[in-house]
Amino acid sequence: MRVSCLQENLARGLAIVGRAVSHRSTLPVLGNIMLSTDRGRLRLSATNLEIGIHCWVGAKVEDEGATTVPARLLTDFVNTLPPEPIELSLVVRTQSVNLKCARYEANIKGIDASEFPLIPTAEADGMVELELAGLRRMIDQVAFAAATDESRPTLTGVYASFRDSLFTLAATDGYRLSVRETQLAQPVKEPVSVIVPARSMMELARIIGQLPPPEEEEPATVQVTVTPAGNQILFHMPHVDLLSQLIEGTFPDYQVIIPKSYATRTVLDTAAFLKATRVASLFARDGSNIVNLQITPGGAIGHPAPGTVTLTATSADLGDNVSEMDALVEGADIGIAFSARYLLDVLSVIDTEQVVLETSSPTSPGVIRPVGAGRELFTHVVMPMRPH
Repeated sequence: MRVSCLQENLARGLAIVGRAVSHRSTLPVLGNIMLSTDRGRLRLSATNLEIGIHCWVGAKVEDEGATTVPARLLTDFVNTLPPEPIELSLVVRTQSVNLKCARYEANIKGIDASEFPLIPTAEADGMVELELAGLRRMIDQVAFAAATDESRPTLTGVYASFRDSLFTLAATDGYRLSVRETQLAQPVKEPVSVIVPARSMMELARIIGQLPPPEEEEPATVQVTVTPAGNQILFHMPHVDLLSQLIEGTFPDYQVIIPKSYATRTVLDTAAFLKATRVASLFARDGSNIVNLQITPGGAIGHPAPGTVTLTATSADLGDNVSEMDALVEGADIGIAFSARYLLDVLSVIDTEQVVLETSSPTSPGVIRPVGAGRELFTHVVMPMRPH
């Protein structure tokens, strides 16, 4: 193998695939990145057996070939090089890669490419096509609600459903639920639902954020395919493929969790609500992380009118905090308590100017939605805390 490419392009590619490298595996080759030539480009590949990533880098290929080299050493070395062309050549007998860039040169010993696990690539059009920026936003609004406790594996994943022209993502840890829906440009031929590890979805969102902007005026897209065996999902993006294992099991029927009615509907300024919650969290974090909300209408029941929402947080050691906001309140007054962190998580991913909080009682779940979300629907359900 003999190829040359720009240092900045190789560094970007290594940053994309590097997160899939396994640093604790008993298989040494999983700590390596595979370098291989592919149709006039240099392909970088890494896997930890849960996710696998391919990234194609523009290169001048003189001789075809493939090998694997230690990911950390290669990445650190390339990142220290000047922004000049890098020449890579493989010495097959010793399985070492010679790198030359400006006045720098190194030889890195590797492992034969035949020992690297096979990572499938996209061979044809995907099952469905999604707009990249929109998918990243959906992941940001859902994946944080997945459980981190491995005792219930299905809750550590993000439920993805393709049905007719509707694409849905949902995640829950048992205390909160995030659901995001959007319309597909083309309906799917057959309904499909899978559970993707939340870690994989977060990695997908990270990669989307690292991709260069599209050269054309049309927005960049990702093609999504569930493998024929039904145990893997493949995301095919410009110059990058991400393959993830799927989680076996049945996702909870989240529709029954979403309250169908409310006693009080409160519309607040999103930025003000986020700021007041962030201030309250400074006092709440020392105790049980509880923020108390007192919602007070300003007019007669059944008639929306300016009201107030008062946030309080108390720390036995540090003191207490009270913040008050104007709000449009419809319904009866209510006092309810939530986890400060849960409120911060959801308010941080809502990008509309106003947000609505629907409540029924101090012990019933609250529902948070953006105001004016249009066709792209976002619903967040959060269980209340016991106030103190």
